[in-house]
Amino acid sequence: MRALIQRVKRASVSVDDEKIADIGAGLLILVCAMQGDTRDRAEQLARKIAKLRIFKDDEGRMNRSLLDVGGAALVVSQFTLAADTSRGNRPGFSQAASPEDGDALYQHFAACLKADGLAVQTGQFGADMAVELINDGPVTIWMDQ
Repeated sequence: MRALIQRVKRASVSVDDEKIADIGAGLLILVCAMQGDTRDRAEQLARKIAKLRIFKDDEGRMNRSLLDVGGAALVVSQFTLAADTSRGNRPGFSQAASPEDGDALYQHFAACLKADGLAVQTGQFGADMAVELINDGPVTIWMDQ
């Protein structure tokens, strides 16, 4: 699985001009299931992100996790993270999981974060979404699992 994580002051997702999810301080997690990904990979990625120490401690160093700070997660499916730009000018997405597998793994990933005790909001799989955020730092991290 592949994820782009952004530490945010707040973030929201809208579909057809209707806000369907929003969080305060925490993480916006754009996630993509790749071909060959498994539930185990989704679980590993969720555990890693929940414990990733990218929030400031009392001394201003990135030393606290989302779990430590009690932050929320906004999880948004984004198959375009599978983009292959190695040939030509039009990206290819053949490495993304099928829509059925992608949705199942996306839902499982979000459920794993919830099981770790995090407040989790989600986007709508396959929808044309508008994502708004205030990046904090900015801190943006790319992860493959």
